[in-house]
Amino acid sequence: MDDKILVPLDGSPTSARIVQGIIREKSRFFGPLTLLHVIDEDKIAYRMIPDFQIEMIRDSARKAAKHLLETLQQELERDGLRTEIRIVSGSPRQVVCRIANDENFSLLILGRRGAGEIRDVLFGTVSNYALHNVRCPVMLF
Repeated sequence: MDDKILVPLDGSPTSARIVQGIIREKSRFFGPLTLLHVIDEDKIAYRMIPDFQIEMIRDSARKAAKHLLETLQQELERDGLRTEIRIVSGSPRQVVCRIANDENFSLLILGRRGAGEIRDVLFGTVSNYALHNVRCPVMLF
């Protein structure tokens, strides 16, 4: 049985490092990779923006996410890895953990931005939050 592997990506340099790490260690990954992008609703919502413009911003964010994930998907598949893409909206750290747990992923691969341990403790990160809230193993790049 194949392992299900969840890989949240956001287009940052950390995401590029994750993809390169996966390619470098591709012999370790037997299951399909689910490339996930979470559109952060809190960053989109702003009181002074009319509803029709918020919908345009959401649409633009979704198109950008699709382009990002398709580009990374092609790169991974060129190296023989099986992938699928998924785009959802919500709070990234909550959505990533919910999907990892509810859909019984075998592994969650995340990047650590390296902002500093004190900042991580005080403000939290997706990776720090996931380490304490998912049931599956977490691999950090």
